[in-house]
Amino acid sequence: MPRRARVTFPGTPLHIIHRGNNRQPCFFADEDYRFYLDWLGEYAEKIGCRVHAYVLMTNHVHLLLSSDEAESTGRLMKVLGQRYVQYVNRTYQRSGTLWDGRYRSCLIQQETYLLACMRYIELNPVRADMVAHPGEYRWSSYRANAQGEADKLISPHPGYVSLGSDSDVRLEAYRELFRFELDPALVDEIRKATNGNFVLGDQRFSALIESALGKRVTPGKSGRPRKLVEAEL
Repeated sequence: MPRRARVTFPGTPLHIIHRGNNRQPCFFADEDYRFYLDWLGEYAEKIGCRVHAYVLMTNHVHLLLSSDEAESTGRLMKVLGQRYVQYVNRTYQRSGTLWDGRYRSCLIQQETYLLACMRYIELNPVRADMVAHPGEYRWSSYRANAQGEADKLISPHPGYVSLGSDSDVRLEAYRELFRFELDPALVDEIRKATNGNFVLGDQRFSALIESALGKRVTPGKSGRPRKLVEAEL
């Protein structure tokens, strides 16, 4: 069965998850995380991508990106992934694949899901029981988005900027979002959309993207095709 083409659209946020092969570790030391983030910033600037949120877990990566060209995110992930694999193989004297094939992604409707997706990304270490609070985890964008810590990698999305008239108000409003855990149903919705390479949004948003791209961008209905069933009756 052919792989589904990626669903991308200029200017629309894209949630990306890239896992280690067989869910094995892809970061082994502090320097690995630093190099990955440095190269992410370098290539994002060269290719024309904006990074709004991220978290680097031991065996996978979450990114929230946007760009003015639909193909830019794919180019970014290709060169970033290749350079990081070369570094890991050389540093740890290994060979072969590091990543689990293609990265997974989903388009985000910013009006309703942008902030939820940012929280989903930055709460990953908490859900994994690695820390009690997202601010305790070093390799995420939470300290920049919620605590105002300098991070040249982060480019605030307009949806985040709209939280307040100035930086202090925005930071406080964003921290307030983390007082409560994400609804499990919302977590599941984000996971399913990302793993399936679908859009994450309401029916109107899905219809607009589907019309613009000329292809299905939401899961199909389960069961046998209607025409086939009717033909066998």
